[in-house]
Amino acid sequence: MPRYSIFSLLRNAVSYHQNWSRAWRSPQPKKAYEVVIIGGGGHGLATAYYLAKECGIANVAVLEKGWLGGGNTGRNTTIVRSNYLWDESAGLYEHAMKLWENLSRELNYNVMFSQRGLLHLAHSIHDLQEIGRRGAAIYLNGIDSEFVSPAAVKKMVPFINLNGRYPILGALLQRRGGTARHDAVAWGYARAADRLGVDIIQNCEVTGFTIEHNQVVGVETTRGRIGARKVGCVVAGHCGVLAALAGFRLPLESVPLQALVSEPIKPVLNCVVMSGSVHAYISQSDKGELVIGAGSDAYNSYSQRGSFDNIEHTVSPVLELYPIFSRLKMLRQWGGTVDVTVDRSPLISPTPVKNLWFNCGWGTGGFKATPGSGHVFAHSIARGVMHPLAEAFSINRFNSGALIDEGAAAAVAH
Repeated sequence: MPRYSIFSLLRNAVSYHQNWSRAWRSPQPKKAYEVVIIGGGGHGLATAYYLAKECGIANVAVLEKGWLGGGNTGRNTTIVRSNYLWDESAGLYEHAMKLWENLSRELNYNVMFSQRGLLHLAHSIHDLQEIGRRGAAIYLNGIDSEFVSPAAVKKMVPFINLNGRYPILGALLQRRGGTARHDAVAWGYARAADRLGVDIIQNCEVTGFTIEHNQVVGVETTRGRIGARKVGCVVAGHCGVLAALAGFRLPLESVPLQALVSEPIKPVLNCVVMSGSVHAYISQSDKGELVIGAGSDAYNSYSQRGSFDNIEHTVSPVLELYPIFSRLKMLRQWGGTVDVTVDRSPLISPTPVKNLWFNCGWGTGGFKATPGSGHVFAHSIARGVMHPLAEAFSINRFNSGALIDEGAAAAVAH
């Protein structure tokens, strides 16, 4: 498969871009694979890519029940950061951040990673104490983190309202934080994995597992049975459903998470601004849309629709903080299904069924972890033991009590 470059762009311009080769194949599933990855989103595709590239396992199939990247990968607000409190979270998300910083070059695909900086606002004395604590912990873990004054916030975002209903007393800044293009991440990993021999099979829903002597030996799909020595499940909000098909239960709840975008406007916001107290985070896309993140609904559901009350509760503080946006029209709104654990940290783990692995429970933090999640999951599956950065996120922590409580420590309420 040819590499993308300025020369290939010029060469294809002559033919009005009609002769580009397919970015990835659409093969028929083979009877068996070394590893089957269930879920064709960013995490699943990244896992397959690193299995082939770094673990020497190219006989891999990625099974996606719909179209590639059509789940949560295409239903998020594209924010990337690593400013987490606990050592375990900081290690995993910073690992992802370092992979992000070279990802476009590695995949030979522009994932549009923009380190435009990320502000987390403080609106009260409690907020100041929280970001002071978290900022110090982040700094001690070797991750960039700095406290900035209200004046510095105003300089970065001139139109912000410092003295409104939610006064701004300061902020925590991660300059390496930013955004990436969610679709491009999925497409880049798919193209690179395909080039290494991975089969990407769309419209192939997994309906069950073939288990012999408590060991997985294959999966049942809408396109027939597919054998596998190992199976990795990375299906975001539906991992609980797959676990039930395998005969066990995971400590997860699935809820809708909402977001919305405005009509496009000229560039006005060149950083990401978050507010944990009012749960409203905002950035501007390359197309000019304001991307606004909302909270999760307060009920369990697999719906990908939102609720009007959540939109209202999000837009209200956004307009208090940024009055100039009051006349903008909402262009579209959507929901994604996220699964959350009791400690709001992911679950990366083997399961009671031998050679069956799960990577789930990312809640609102899945997109930013994509490269790191895929990398550690691939190495864990290939070696049969947990990657050092993933050990703390095993399912066993719910028995031992060694929880990683990011519920109130990760800059937003999950």
